[in-house]
Amino acid sequence: MEKSILITGCSSGIGHHAALALRERGYRVFATARKSQDVAHLEEQGFESCLLDLDDSASIDAALAWVLAQTGGTLYALFSNGAYGQPGAVEDLSRDVLRAQFETNLFGTHELTCKVIPVMRRQGYGRIVQHSSVLGLVTFKYRGAYNASKFALEGLTDTLRLELSDTNIRVSLIDTGPIFSKFRENAYRKFRENIDTVNSAHRTIYEAVERRLAANGPQKKDPFTKRPEAVLEKVVLALESPRPRPRYYVTSSTVLFAYLRRLLSSRALDRLLNAISDRENR
Repeated sequence: MEKSILITGCSSGIGHHAALALRERGYRVFATARKSQDVAHLEEQGFESCLLDLDDSASIDAALAWVLAQTGGTLYALFSNGAYGQPGAVEDLSRDVLRAQFETNLFGTHELTCKVIPVMRRQGYGRIVQHSSVLGLVTFKYRGAYNASKFALEGLTDTLRLELSDTNIRVSLIDTGPIFSKFRENAYRKFRENIDTVNSAHRTIYEAVERRLAANGPQKKDPFTKRPEAVLEKVVLALESPRPRPRYYVTSSTVLFAYLRRLLSSRALDRLLNAISDRENR
């Protein structure tokens, strides 16, 4: 059986690393990206690649049709990795900005997943791996749009797993904490584009948020931030284990928060999360 896999968000970071590593493991990797220059770069690296913009239904249809044409109509796995973070206080998120966050992080991923399921039903097997976040388990201040999109992804994926429990299609979530990537750089761009910092009641906090997001150079090393290899390890388990877990946690902070969410009362957890956010935004 050819192990073909479609991966979204392969321009850099986790998606790109997963594409490289899975190819080395013998997978036939279809590495997709939203921008044509990123697709060209992937093709230069020897990948079978095409445009896939999660905000565009036509792009999703065209990408999946192209992949299936290459494989003869089969697909072993989908790794939904494409996403971005929109910083900003909840009250400063316009309807359009919040909708845009959901278009990429939830609606596009959902649409692609739903189009892949009939393929996997026909062939009698498949793996669906959704890349979520610790912020789909607990909330941090000024990340409301991203929090909400990942909480929604968790809910949809949990439901999907139940609905497919009588099939040979296995569904897993990867909940990651801080990983070295371009996530912060992309978040800063969205912050500058979409948040009116000057007229916000949160203006003082935004000054600290902007300093953190705009920091030049590589991300600082700390014991909680891991390299993309840590995510890959869990992706491989989700793809290759006979009975993959519903969730895989990446980074010690994710494991800790998953535990504390069950252990602490809502008020106690709020106090902890407030303290962490306040320290981060000083």
